[in-house]
Amino acid sequence: MPGRFAPTPSGRMHIGNIYAMLGAWLSARSRGDGMLLRIEDIDEPRVVPGAAELMMDDLRWLGLDWDGEPVYQSARHGLYEEALRCLERLTVDDAYGSAKARNSASIPLIYPCFCSRADIRAASAPQEGDRFMVYPGTCRRLIANDPDATRQRLENGDRHSLRIAMPEKASPNSTIHFDDEVFARQEFSLPQDIGDTIVRRADGLFSYQLVVVVDDLDMGVDDIVRGRDLLRSNALQIAIRTALIAAGFQSHAARTTATRTATTPQSPYSPGNPHYAHLPLIDNAEGRRLAKRERSLDMGVLRAHGVSPEQVVGYCAWLLGLQGDRSRTAPRPMSAAEALQEFDWSNVRVDTADRSISQDDFDAYFGL
Repeated sequence: MPGRFAPTPSGRMHIGNIYAMLGAWLSARSRGDGMLLRIEDIDEPRVVPGAAELMMDDLRWLGLDWDGEPVYQSARHGLYEEALRCLERLTVDDAYGSAKARNSASIPLIYPCFCSRADIRAASAPQEGDRFMVYPGTCRRLIANDPDATRQRLENGDRHSLRIAMPEKASPNSTIHFDDEVFARQEFSLPQDIGDTIVRRADGLFSYQLVVVVDDLDMGVDDIVRGRDLLRSNALQIAIRTALIAAGFQSHAARTTATRTATTPQSPYSPGNPHYAHLPLIDNAEGRRLAKRERSLDMGVLRAHGVSPEQVVGYCAWLLGLQGDRSRTAPRPMSAAEALQEFDWSNVRVDTADRSISQDDFDAYFGL
């Protein structure tokens, strides 16, 4: 079962992206598993022409290889339509179970939402810490209390998105638990911490939250490594994955499982139950998350200054904790193959605090 690179081609990759990519590559290759490349270009307005090719060139230059041809989300709209149709056949009770008997009046799992962003901001309170806003359920109540009004608005052509409903608080499956390789046991209440979430935007574009789950299921990915800012989203994606499986979504991985021989080694993980690792984020000296506008940290600037692949990989391996205690050591160059020899998740989880980059130290290390 493979891991995956999943970059968004919205600009040149920077040290924060490479750090996460290195973690994903090391995790998969340390298990002797495959590595897939998926270009997450579903949000077409954000795509920068030529960025995907530059990303692939940077990965090859760094020695972070992948298997097979890259997969582009922009070429998979039919697959996402199929997945959405599967989900639309379910009620909330079908997807999550219920403490009460099922009935035909149950809330549909996928429902139209006519709310604007201003409507949602006015009716919501941000969650403490990350300002994540839980949808207040306005259109869910509308379809439950007055389904004729919802139908009339659809017939009128009112602009709307599609949301996936979360279970009620009383549902036996309203809480998601998962074990993270770095941040240990995680628990989220789907109705309280996540809320009903858009799966297709009003402009017709599929949401990241849906397509990433569909892609991972379809591609057979069972090793997911990314930043800790997606821990909450991971709970939502587990709920979507569970619903897709319940709806009978047939992924390419599921269709080919039957062809495996009885001697194939068995993994404790699967596309339906992946291995998760969320990495501490990379901040600048002011404590702000790295942004693409910080040009001195991007690969175009670094390569133009003549830095070596080993310098970049070594710096990211140091950030991961593979070169000892970061407070007592300085980064040193190393190849991807050398980093693989040092890799162990126990080294990463020693320090779960977000990493901070001192611009002066960064410039000195890279000779900028």
